[in-house]
Amino acid sequence: MTALVSSGSKPHPPRITLEVPVLRVGAGVSDYEGLNRFVDSLRKPQGLHMTLLHVGILDELGRDIADWTKGLSRAGKTLPEIAGWLTDLPVLQGFLGKSDKLIPLGGGRLMGLEVDVPQEVHDYQALLVQGLHVLLDDLGLDNIDDFILSSPALGYRSPRWLPHVAVGKARTRHEPEMEIAPVAIEFGDSQIRNRAALPLP
Repeated sequence: MTALVSSGSKPHPPRITLEVPVLRVGAGVSDYEGLNRFVDSLRKPQGLHMTLLHVGILDELGRDIADWTKGLSRAGKTLPEIAGWLTDLPVLQGFLGKSDKLIPLGGGRLMGLEVDVPQEVHDYQALLVQGLHVLLDDLGLDNIDDFILSSPALGYRSPRWLPHVAVGKARTRHEPEMEIAPVAIEFGDSQIRNRAALPLP
């Protein structure tokens, strides 16, 4: 996601995520474009991805941590440590998933493919959350589960990770889940979006 600039305001800082890019949906472009009949404003295929961990805007996460620790863990110390942890994570190798369902996302604003992924992907994502727990503990946080679910920067809405790929804008705010013809989805290796925005560890 590139920084957006609006007239008379500063650029929005980039959001940091760990994600896997979508390389192919179904047999190719025509299979993906077939989803257009279910959504408005189908996303460009080259931007499709599955988020494994949403870190958010680092300065906001630093403020969340400082507030949680009542100022004991300051952003100047925590953000380089978070950056170091992220860049040291092992890469999840590319894999194949499949989907036969479109689901509402983002409070009903978006529609996405619910993706059935191999068990090793679930295991990797679970290790990310466990590693985040260790990191936050080292940074002096207590009640870490509560922090993860309440931090606006991290953006967690549920402790359960649901593999999905957002594909377009919902036609209405009340779109139901929809069954679709099964499609295979090829994913690439995991990567840090906006890695250049990370501070030096």
